[in-house]
Amino acid sequence: MGTSVEMSIAEMSAALHDLRDELDRAEQLAGPLISAVAEQHRQSARNLVHYVTVRRRDLRPLQSSMAAHGLSSLGRMESIVYSWIETVIETVDALAEGRRRHPIWGDLSDGVRILGANRDQLLGSVHPGGADDVTADRPGDEHGERASRVMVTMPTQAADDPDLVRRMGEAGMDVARVNCAHDGPAEWARMIESVRGLPGRVRVAMDLAGPKLRTGPLEPGPKVVKVKPVRADDGTVERRSRVRLSTNPPDPDHALPDGIDAIIPVDDLGAVSEGDRLRLRDARGRRRRLDVVAVSEAGIDAECDRTVYYRTGSSITVKRVRGKALVVGDLPEKRQHLLIRTGDEIRLQRDLTPTPATKVGPHRIGCELGDAFDDVEPGHRVLFDDGKIAGRVRERLDDEIVVDVERAGPKGSKLRAEKGVNLPDTTLHIPALTPEDRAALEFVATHADMVNYSFVRSPGDVADLISELERLDARNVGIVLKVETRAAFESLPQMLLEAMRWDAVGVMIARGDLAVEVGFGRLAEVQEEILWLCEAAHIPVIWATQVLDGLAKKGVPSRAEVTDAAMSRRAEGVMLNKGPYIVEAIEALTSILDRMGGHVEKKRSLLRPLTSFDISPH
Repeated sequence: MGTSVEMSIAEMSAALHDLRDELDRAEQLAGPLISAVAEQHRQSARNLVHYVTVRRRDLRPLQSSMAAHGLSSLGRMESIVYSWIETVIETVDALAEGRRRHPIWGDLSDGVRILGANRDQLLGSVHPGGADDVTADRPGDEHGERASRVMVTMPTQAADDPDLVRRMGEAGMDVARVNCAHDGPAEWARMIESVRGLPGRVRVAMDLAGPKLRTGPLEPGPKVVKVKPVRADDGTVERRSRVRLSTNPPDPDHALPDGIDAIIPVDDLGAVSEGDRLRLRDARGRRRRLDVVAVSEAGIDAECDRTVYYRTGSSITVKRVRGKALVVGDLPEKRQHLLIRTGDEIRLQRDLTPTPATKVGPHRIGCELGDAFDDVEPGHRVLFDDGKIAGRVRERLDDEIVVDVERAGPKGSKLRAEKGVNLPDTTLHIPALTPEDRAALEFVATHADMVNYSFVRSPGDVADLISELERLDARNVGIVLKVETRAAFESLPQMLLEAMRWDAVGVMIARGDLAVEVGFGRLAEVQEEILWLCEAAHIPVIWATQVLDGLAKKGVPSRAEVTDAAMSRRAEGVMLNKGPYIVEAIEALTSILDRMGGHVEKKRSLLRPLTSFDISPH
């Protein structure tokens, strides 16, 4: 690391003066970029240029020597770089001249004030209707309110369930996120209407879908639902399976009722009573008997001590009522998959015709973004399904990309339709704004407080979005840049300077795709660099992807999720995804953020050189 040799006071003074001179030169070179941003961001743009300039040096030897003399280690200068350096210079020069004085570390208030103002402009204030209304005496909160705002993804169910939206607001939701990749304008409008009816002002963010690479469709599987009892180690039944036969189809966004393993839709409940016995042949032709244990308005609850494959269209007869049968309604198709092993060949195709579900290679599957075929080259890496399957391009044809699989699970990995495809080595010459995004912006301009910009990769992409918002006279809509590709991470300083021509600007760390692009081993490091850079630019950050996912989806969080949620307090916003237990997840997150308020500000960062970023004119 080069920190073993301690620098003298004179050497530290010379290094700091040289560093300040370099900041002056960088600011002069970046003058046109700084002058182009909105007036309210001018000071922040200047500070961003200073920060990137400082971080291109290895400051660890200087940090170590200063710490040895009891001086500032430079580890918290992000928000006021130039003032911090000048204050440290004054202190070191005073020591060099032999004057005794108490070190002054600089005033963080300016940077904190600007960052807080930008956060409030974009994400709003803490929603006052929370179940645990935030007050000044809450633990970990120094300013009388929770510092990190909570953004929550709206499930489809929210379009027709205002009570769910109300409970989400009461739990502490500050921003409602509507994903334009799902549902449509009619559903979006109903969701937003419910959000606008909440007390206080809960902001609305709308996610553009962007040019996401996904696998194409597979041929449909059978419409079957498998339900089995719980067995002990010796095979005996510990708990019989229990299904509910109902005329209402199951809602995937709703958790199953307690004790129910599946809801099976039927055409008619008929004259069935408690104690009746039902008979059917399942999808395999096996005879099965079910005992009716309860009948209510919700449906017929029946139990069985054998595994049953329920199939669409099959008949369930009532033993007591001759000639009476219940017909099983439309069940979801059994999801099909390719079984991929290391050494297999995958052929990605432009054609999106459904392909067979193969268990032995070679495999074929479509790719929804055919334009990417023009940019891929042999040797480029291809990652599927969040990196679970990794391969490399062997050959690029007009309508196919031939990929050799280099890594899959020990027993093979399942690859399904609509799974992500990442090309970390490929420079994609496709616009971040798709035609579908441009159409969605018409709705966003009149309904949303901010737009989350998916798969943005360059300052040109940012300029494109700004032009569209200006055309739509939507100056009041904030912009959030979602950093989810290697290209976006590496061009983040330039993208921020471009975005700062706009009034309200933020950054979302979309850790799912980003982890695949930069590698899971580097994700934590990259996340830190984004947080530092945005603090230097006084731009609020939203911490996203899989926050308390287990709690939202299954009702129980993992220990790692709780720790991750605690660390998210360092960002100005935290995003939760949807799930049956989303209200409980919001309550848990707001509680964690409140309690962590006083713990995560302490840090001493080692400032090795960052080569990822550059603010030189291109």
